[in-house]
Parts: sequence; structure tokens; C-alpha cells
Amino acid sequence: QVQLVESGGGLVQAGGSLRLSCAASGITVGFYTMSWYRQAPGQQRELVGSISSGGSGGSTGSTNYGDSVKGRFTISRDDAKNTVYLQMNSLNPEDTAVYYCNAATRTIFKTYDYWGQGTQVTVSS
Repeated sequence: QVQLVESGGGLVQAGGSLRLSCAASGITVGFYTMSWYRQAPGQQRELVGSISSGGSGGSTGSTNYGDSVKGRFTISRDDAKNTVYLQMNSLNPEDTAVYYCNAATRTIFKTYDYWGQGTQVTVSS
């Protein structure tokens, strides 16, 4: 059974930082594209950023980010802990949302797509 468990959310003041964690079981995160999404009240779920599968020799996959978080958020992956992180700096109230972890991959036969339960991030002004 696949589980993605997010943690690290909470209440922070504008300008502050938080680090979210996504601990995976039942899959190996290094074999998946791992993404963070967020959804604010009344808004559609949006992609925050992703880290690709693979990587070797101490490096992990390549990353990409949404325009609204570039330069402020960083995704990283610890294969030994089977965990993905989202480091969020310079937070502002517009970053308030439920943050979700996603693991995805595909073969010629099937698409695999898993979601965590989400963790709330609230940024006060």
C-alpha cells in the first residue's frame, strides 16, 4: 500500500520560512517524479514544483518551479530517508494553502499517481 505523509505545515508570519516533508512508503521516491501542489480556498490546485526521478553520485533529479515561487522555494529529495522536502522561504499571505505531495510515473501499460492527505500552511500578514 502506497502512503505519502506530509508534515511541517503550520502558521508563520510573512517573511518567515517553513520546511514541509513528504515521507513515502510503498514506493521508492527516486523512481518517481515527486511534486508539490497547493490549493487555496476557492482556487484550483496548482503545481508548486517538481523533482524528477533518477540522479546518482550524490545528486538527485532536476527541479522545476512555478513562477510564483521561483527563487523562494526549493524541492529536495533524500533517497536514504525516502522523503521529499519543500523548503519555503520569504513566505507571504498568498502562499496560504493546503500543500499536497504527489508521486507520479508511467510505463507503457499504466500511469501511477499517488497523493498525500495535505498539510495546511497559513501565512499571516
